[in-house]
Amino acid sequence: MGKQGFDNDLYLKLQSERIKERIGKFGGKLYLEFGGKLFDDFHAARVLPGFQPDSKIRMLMQLKDEAEIVLVVNAYDIEKNKVRGDLGITYEQDTLRLIDAFRGCGLLVGSVVLTRFAGQDSAIRFQQKLETLGIRVFRHYSIEGYPEDIQKVISESGYGKNEYIETERSLVVVTAPGPGSGKMAVCLSQLYHESQRSAKAGYAKFETFPIWNLPLNHPVNLAYEAATADLNDVNMIDPFHLEAYGTTSVNYNRDVEIFPVVRAMFQRIYGSCPYQSPTDMGVNMVGSCITDDDACRKASCNEILRRYFTALCDKRKGLPVDGAISKLKLLMTKAQIAPEDRAFAQAARDKKEETGEPAASLELPDGRVVVGKTSKLMGASSALLLNSLKALAGIDKEVDLISREVIEPVQELKIRYLGNHNPRLHTNEVLIALSIAAAHDTNAKNAFDQLPLLKGCEVHSTVILTEADAGTFRKLGMNLTCDPQYQTKKLFHN
Repeated sequence: MGKQGFDNDLYLKLQSERIKERIGKFGGKLYLEFGGKLFDDFHAARVLPGFQPDSKIRMLMQLKDEAEIVLVVNAYDIEKNKVRGDLGITYEQDTLRLIDAFRGCGLLVGSVVLTRFAGQDSAIRFQQKLETLGIRVFRHYSIEGYPEDIQKVISESGYGKNEYIETERSLVVVTAPGPGSGKMAVCLSQLYHESQRSAKAGYAKFETFPIWNLPLNHPVNLAYEAATADLNDVNMIDPFHLEAYGTTSVNYNRDVEIFPVVRAMFQRIYGSCPYQSPTDMGVNMVGSCITDDDACRKASCNEILRRYFTALCDKRKGLPVDGAISKLKLLMTKAQIAPEDRAFAQAARDKKEETGEPAASLELPDGRVVVGKTSKLMGASSALLLNSLKALAGIDKEVDLISREVIEPVQELKIRYLGNHNPRLHTNEVLIALSIAAAHDTNAKNAFDQLPLLKGCEVHSTVILTEADAGTFRKLGMNLTCDPQYQTKKLFHN
């Protein structure tokens, strides 16, 4: 575990108090836009060491009798099979996962909204699937001239053509599998429909990033831009807040662009707007809970570098990411960092140069660098895991934790009976073998007990890993980057 820079307990206290205060400001009904991820907010955990990935849901649990969840999914993301990078599953799959997770916490999931719906076949199939499962689905559409043409947006042919989402609780939490889903538009559309029904409702925004009371180019805020490089989000000084209060705060372009619509909406409904700026709409208390700025800066710089390597690998896979790569290069310049700053990765490249085979390296919490090389028995990632566990347990690197007599039958099983072409053990297979060995071997047991210490460690591979290996690192909470090349020159990689 690296150096902590964030007080999570203080955050839970301050953030819950601020949300309750905002709920009390509006009578009747509040649409609360939850930005980022309610569950598994690994980005926040990576850039704010000490932040717990489940902090938001723990806070929401305090209001579960008043709240219901509305999940928002962009129909185009379903059409493109967009994947959550941290979990390796599509937005469609993640929507089902989130529904199960919310229900498991005792929270009511009221409905799913398909935004930017345009008759996409995959979106229609997904709606049918959800409805078969007993989940209500509503459709929202693209609006020509959005958001600049306020007259059009706030009209029967704008928000008015969206289906009204039927809700039953006073607090409606609007969230999504990922960014760009249209959460704010859903909230504002609902305000329009509520006004048409002479019902009073309010809106507030719970967004973790960018952090409004940190400098514009603070690495934590730059890391947010890196995370949304494919959306071309841009952090900026909130001009409305500066004009209203004479103080500087940070917001991002989409909130600044939409604020005139929000203000016009409130003026039309209430005669005046309760908010003077996009920053006013938010309830974010993250910036008040940073306890070690240097630790958060370092963690955020690492995140920007990881995003850059990921984008390079995506390009190698044939994905259209040139714009994101250019954006990430600019962010690295602003943060005054370069790919070479991921210094421990050079150890893997040196081993690859020495052996002519793929290699991997890892930086332990105490700064030691461990290397794994490819052998006849296992891949570089598998060797790296075992070598790292031996280093943490103080076991000599020449000690075999898993005997050849155990590995070779597994290889035979893979090739002869399971149809694999690569006999080397993947990381998940090695960990299973290690757990078996730990039952009767002291060294294996000591090594196995070190697994929790790998969480948060930085890993680098000289080749793009299979999903089996990448998934294992992800499940262990390790931060992986790869050089943008495959192990072979084949056209198909699995």
